[in-house]
Amino acid sequence: MSIAIAIIIIILAASLFGTFLVTRREEAKYGESTKRNTVNLSIIYLIMFVVFTVGTIWFIVTAIS
Repeated sequence: MSIAIAIIIIILAASLFGTFLVTRREEAKYGESTKRNTVNLSIIYLIMFVVFTVGTIWFIVTAIS
């Protein structure tokens, strides 16, 4: 189970890091939309992290019971 949690966290961190690498390069007129997209993606990653964490904890608790 701890391996699955570690894999999820690694994938999440790699996705977030990749997103920031891609959005580092910006053109002048696309800067505003890039910033907005980065914020939107970060919010999505945060929500998914919370959902996966709650789901994993729920699974562990029900598996132990």
